[in-house]
Amino acid sequence: MNIKTTLAVLPVVALTPIICNVVVAKTYLSIEQAKEVLFPKSYMVRHPVELNPELIYQMRKISGVRHPFNPKEVWSVGDGSWFIVDEVVGKHEMIKYAVGIDQNGRIRGVEIMQYNESYGGEVKDKSWRQQFIGKSMKDPIQLRVDIENIAGATLSSKHLTDGVKRLMVMHDAILKRRQL
Repeated sequence: MNIKTTLAVLPVVALTPIICNVVVAKTYLSIEQAKEVLFPKSYMVRHPVELNPELIYQMRKISGVRHPFNPKEVWSVGDGSWFIVDEVVGKHEMIKYAVGIDQNGRIRGVEIMQYNESYGGEVKDKSWRQQFIGKSMKDPIQLRVDIENIAGATLSSKHLTDGVKRLMVMHDAILKRRQL
């Protein structure tokens, strides 16, 4: 390539837009705000849990979630309910969410606290999250079985559903047995 050709190509290259995926990290709720949404005006006490290898194996086997659970993100509510914060991978980035489980072992609600993907954010929609309300370990809590998929947010839908299932496995194994 001679100097004239190089100079002629240079402006075209310089003006060509760079195409890239932009990650939009957005925090929707703090832990305190999520607590207030799921359990308004309730007093909570942090209750870290100890996960033995057998329980970790069961949580992974039943839910399919491989990302480690933070056992410090568990709070008890005075009436025997539980508030738990967790994270799962959406497609590429983490989704932080909270689940409220009532004293009868039923899901009270799911709140998206932080969403870091540039697409698939429809999982934040209240109508989608309401599908979890009232479910217990007796329910499949499985995408395309009792939880509907969202077109364009399939991985986020699946991974959040699997994450909620994981928390229900933990609740069933240790939290519902705790006497507070």
